Amino acid sequence: MKKKLLCAALLGGLGVASVANAQEFDDRWYITGTAGFNIQDSDRHTSNMPYGAIGFGKFFNPNWSFDIELNYGQTNFEERNGISPRNTNPLVSGQDLNWSQAGISFDLRRHFIAEGRNWNPYFLMGLGYQQEEIETDNFPNPNSPFEETEGGLAGKFGIGAQSHVGRVRVRTELAYRAVAIDDTRAQLLLDDPPPERNDGEDWYGDVLASVGIIIPLGPEPTAPVGPAPVAPSCADMDSDGDGVNDCDDKCPNSQPGQTIGPDGCPVPVSIDLKGVNFDFDKSTLRPDAVAILNEAIEILKRYPDLRVEVAGHTDECGTDEYNQGLSERRATAVYDYLTSNGIDAGRMSGPNGYGESRPLEELGDAFPGCKSETNRRTELNVQN
Repeated sequence: MKKKLLCAALLGGLGVASVANAQEFDDRWYITGTAGFNIQDSDRHTSNMPYGAIGFGKFFNPNWSFDIELNYGQTNFEERNGISPRNTNPLVSGQDLNWSQAGISFDLRRHFIAEGRNWNPYFLMGLGYQQEEIETDNFPNPNSPFEETEGGLAGKFGIGAQSHVGRVRVRTELAYRAVAIDDTRAQLLLDDPPPERNDGEDWYGDVLASVGIIIPLGPEPTAPVGPAPVAPSCADMDSDGDGVNDCDDKCPNSQPGQTIGPDGCPVPVSIDLKGVNFDFDKSTLRPDAVAILNEAIEILKRYPDLRVEVAGHTDECGTDEYNQGLSERRATAVYDYLTSNGIDAGRMSGPNGYGESRPLEELGDAFPGCKSETNRRTELNVQN
């Protein structure tokens, strides 16, 4: 029996190695046809036999399939002492004594599928019913030989592999089937000494090695067709990254650092510091100037890419050299106030002093230059 098991294992191993293509999930019903070799339990005293099976089944998820299968095989009793067992009734002498088996099996297979692999192994669990028809020699009974029919529950487990070959699938399998039969058949009379008529066996175990073909029924499944991809809307796009969607952007090529209006176009940003004036010959900030600078700080925070120049100016009283220094001190006062209130110095150029060189008011005899408070000022000039 051990030699038979080893041979069956080798046969099953060759079957597994022969699988070529990966199994994919397919939920169609299919029919099966199987050819195999049944290595009989030695206690049966029968020869090993080929068998065939047909069935149907389906995958009910990507990894599990269920099959119902009918099987049939026929053999005869083993040769004993160099003699093939035959009926000894002289009226029908020379006829071999046959043994056949048929049954039904309900099989569950767990498939181990890996993407890109060209074979898919599985293990098998099955439960069914097997029936045996046994010819026995009861000479001198004139009705010899006659048949005895016995049946019982059959359990099966095994391993295998499955593949695609074109439209069909190929399955190779090695399984062990235990049949619960209380054997009461007459034993062969060729044993020496003759055995008892009841050998006392209540179950038999057979090894099944097989190759099967699986034919799916119906058209091949197709992937579900989803809705056509929706092209992105201009309302969802901002090609130049200025924060205005392409539908509303009238200036699609704005540059980083520009101040952009709601239509996507650059807008001039002016920071009006009119009122940031200084007392005569002073560079300290007055309370009214501080209020205006606080508004300028809010504008600069709202537009973080905005860069400005801090420029100081004077009236025309005094020498050019003195006024130049005074304008620089006034520009520095504003610069220091802005940086102390959270404006990054890297956004400001200066502080620069322009002395009395850039007056806002034209001066004449009626308006002495040293009396012009408007010219005593500091400005923030937008650089971008």
